[in-house]
Amino acid sequence: MNDATSTPSFLEQEPPEFEVLIEIPKGSFVKRGSTGHVDFISPLPCPFNYGSVPAYIGCEGDLLDALVLGPRLPLGSRVVTRAWGAVILRDRGMTDDKLVCAAHRPSSAECRAVLRFFHLYARCKGLLNLWRGRAGRNACEGWCEAAEAMGRARPRDGTWSGPAIGF
Repeated sequence: MNDATSTPSFLEQEPPEFEVLIEIPKGSFVKRGSTGHVDFISPLPCPFNYGSVPAYIGCEGDLLDALVLGPRLPLGSRVVTRAWGAVILRDRGMTDDKLVCAAHRPSSAECRAVLRFFHLYARCKGLLNLWRGRAGRNACEGWCEAAEAMGRARPRDGTWSGPAIGF
């Protein structure tokens, strides 16, 4: 579902649970990657707790991204939470799914805020990639079910030591 004005219909289903590692606390200006390095300093604070699911690798070869709605969580904290859906982001032409997690079913307003953020983020990331000389399409392609995003991810094994490409 790509409509930014309504709640995705699949939010009525029972969501799966995942452990999420918080890499960017809500309100932070520092964007860190899954290996802990600073990727960039944002001119705007992150409106959500942002991190990754350490047990899974996303399509682009990095840990599967996840955001956690709710109050600010400390950097490095781990929280077991429900994934109510996902946002499909394209970063340099690669699928970079973002699980949308919360202790409660997200409201329509929260869903709209998540999509607005990722539409803006995709444009900003496109400009940053252009400045860094990194080609490829950047776009927010809307909502999907968490299960769809998980179908594109793979379980992390002992061989993963970080993303194969630089972000």
